[in-house]
Amino acid sequence: MHQITVNGLVVDVVRKDIKNLHLAVYPPTGRVRVAAPLRVDDEAVRLAVISRLAWIKRQQAKFDAQERQSAREYVSGESHYYQGNRYLLNVLYHDAAPKVVLRNKTKLDLLVRTGSDTAKRERVLLGWYRRQLKGMIPPLIAKWEAIIGVQVADWGVRRMKTRWGTCTIEVQRIWLNLELVKKPPHCLEYIIVHEMVHLLERLHDDRFVALMDKFMPQWRQFREELNRTPLAHSTWEY
Repeated sequence: MHQITVNGLVVDVVRKDIKNLHLAVYPPTGRVRVAAPLRVDDEAVRLAVISRLAWIKRQQAKFDAQERQSAREYVSGESHYYQGNRYLLNVLYHDAAPKVVLRNKTKLDLLVRTGSDTAKRERVLLGWYRRQLKGMIPPLIAKWEAIIGVQVADWGVRRMKTRWGTCTIEVQRIWLNLELVKKPPHCLEYIIVHEMVHLLERLHDDRFVALMDKFMPQWRQFREELNRTPLAHSTWEY
């Protein structure tokens, strides 16, 4: 990958063995990326970007207006998200093992030992998030293995700053971003399908889009919804 500058706009250029040029603008910062066929030179890429500058600016303006959370301190009264819903955190101190409890549709109790600092409170909540997400994933993979006709040999959850998910085709392994536990369930399902379709098609090319249209016709709607949801303090994109 290398970069070119077009009218003051920095553009990431990746050359692949594809037929058509693909231009995309990624949240949260409006990063511009062009996937270009091997035969297409930088001047042709530059002209393609210029022809779509107005559209690029509109997409970047949309991302600039997207809601972002401030840095979390894990104290009572903060907003935290789970499966697309907003909860108010209620921190309780006790002399027992830490735990997290969804008290009702609006309150999330975080029980920690007396004297627990911000880092400890964060670890407890993130650990709970991780366990919840790991419980959601297996039935979704099983469902879509039958539909798509592929097998996922392994999967995992980790924090990622630049992807909602990744796929290692050679070993049929997918990784999912821990932040997905905060998003609506169908957004998680969309990312799982996206990564599983990569087991059939490595590139984001016309065949990949056709497969997504076949298996999940509403995937564009889910992608837009995912990109509209509040961003964590550390920015995430896909």
